[in-house]
Amino acid sequence: MIQQFLTEYNLEGLAIGLATFLIIGIFHPLVIKGEYYMGQKCNWLFLLGGIATLILSLCTSGTLSILFGVTSFSCFWSILEVKEQRERVRKGWFPGNPKRKEE
Repeated sequence: MIQQFLTEYNLEGLAIGLATFLIIGIFHPLVIKGEYYMGQKCNWLFLLGGIATLILSLCTSGTLSILFGVTSFSCFWSILEVKEQRERVRKGWFPGNPKRKEE
């Protein structure tokens, strides 16, 4: 029923845009928390998540494939953002984890 509504009124693009916005929005706090608790080690989780969702994107079709692709590249982009977050912590813009040893 929802799929028919989206197709009938050509709202699939808007739905994908909204989902993309939400996916990217979810990754922002994931990067901050990942860097805080794990440091650069969380890059491995983003890499594995990116590879897994990339494979899922290749194995599915339609809207689901698109959303897996967006999630995959959000994971890959987060690897770069963790490095940037480390720099933001160094500059004092974000708090560092006092319990974690410096890398």
